[in-house]
Amino acid sequence: MGISERGMEIKRFAEKTPKSLDFYKEASKVMPGGSTANIKFYAPYPIIMEKGKGSHLYDLDGNEYIDYLLSYGALILGHGHPRVLQAVQEQLYESGTYLFGTPHRLEVEMGKKIQQLYPSIELLRYTNSGTEATLLAIRLACAFTGKNKIAKFEGHYHGGYDQVLVSVNPSVVEAGHPQHPNSIAESKGMDEYHEEHTIILPFNDLDATSEILRKRKDEVAAVIVEPIQSGFIPATQSFMDGLREVTDELGILLIFDEVKTCFRLGLGGAQEYYNIKPDLSTLGKAVGGGYPIGITGGKKEIMDVSIPKAASDVFDNSQSKISSAKDVLFHSGTYNGHPSILAAGLATIDVLEEEIDRINGIAGQLKKGISKLFLQRGIAVQTLGLGSMFNLIFTEKDQILNYRDLQHADYSLRKEFDFQLLNEGIYTKPLNRYSISSAHGQKEVDRTLEAYDKVLGSL
Repeated sequence: MGISERGMEIKRFAEKTPKSLDFYKEASKVMPGGSTANIKFYAPYPIIMEKGKGSHLYDLDGNEYIDYLLSYGALILGHGHPRVLQAVQEQLYESGTYLFGTPHRLEVEMGKKIQQLYPSIELLRYTNSGTEATLLAIRLACAFTGKNKIAKFEGHYHGGYDQVLVSVNPSVVEAGHPQHPNSIAESKGMDEYHEEHTIILPFNDLDATSEILRKRKDEVAAVIVEPIQSGFIPATQSFMDGLREVTDELGILLIFDEVKTCFRLGLGGAQEYYNIKPDLSTLGKAVGGGYPIGITGGKKEIMDVSIPKAASDVFDNSQSKISSAKDVLFHSGTYNGHPSILAAGLATIDVLEEEIDRINGIAGQLKKGISKLFLQRGIAVQTLGLGSMFNLIFTEKDQILNYRDLQHADYSLRKEFDFQLLNEGIYTKPLNRYSISSAHGQKEVDRTLEAYDKVLGSL
């Protein structure tokens, strides 16, 4: 696409979304950069949405979009699914409250359902987000093993806190050797401590990973991994088998971060797909049906580290002279196990037990149609991913296995392509992966492929 065409697309975007621009300017007086989360921003300004229904979003100017962002994969049933709405309404009506602040029935009901779907989860704790879930999993691992360092993989994201916000998207110049990656902080305000205490591993490279872990086995409490990097780059089976074997051998816990992959490959997630039992698992996004939730679970002996004790309560002032809170792993949260959210999660699982195969089938159909359109025009692209999530990688590279392989992709072309799709009513944040919901069907696939065909004609 030439400069003139690019300028025309930006002009068209501005003409279609003037209310979004006005709102964004007003929002900038309330929030830094006009956004409450960095991830929600994109240039020249983000489209401001007014409402959602099924597989569609509607912006302030009344433009309609087929939604493939789906709140970064959380809305696996689409917007406003009637059974989720009904479940939440029934919980509110029957309980008479939207928050107990005490134990309640749905905590156990949801927990048993998760245990059935994820046999590796013998006990669990609820959190309010996937980020909180990984934070708890790491604390459990360090408490259980008595070691205070963790290892994560280059290019993997586990939340926005200092301990794991390293080497998520480092520059290749800073990142170091592909088989011995450097630990690079990804935010201002981070202490160098975390670059020293978070060890970076090369994804899908078992030999290099094993070498690093053997050298650091006395320091590393756990390896945390996205089995599907960023939700679309799968680990090879041999890599996952080898990672399970070497962590077992070295006495290092293995944490599966399934915040993205929960219900996206199947109801049992990536651990069912790979037939591997991690020591700890973290779930999020789709498990709440669009409501904020996280789950941390795993082996009983590890989870038992968090059993509350009366004489070891950080909040119990009556025990201040005799308590030893540091002898118990602390985990708490006012909204943990929120009844309305657990009702939504249970309803989501009920629907997915009926619909998940069809959702994955629609995703496969869309991927196949996209690949065919690009092939017809001789444009190299990969529709990479499993289950109901995938991404478009503009590259001539035959195989994408990790973060370094992604650096060969043409992100400039992809960004322009996504921007044109926005103007055609196909929504995902530029450069982001696609997620499919139960609300997507043949009509959405056909409309999307028509838009792709039109945009490809201008490339």
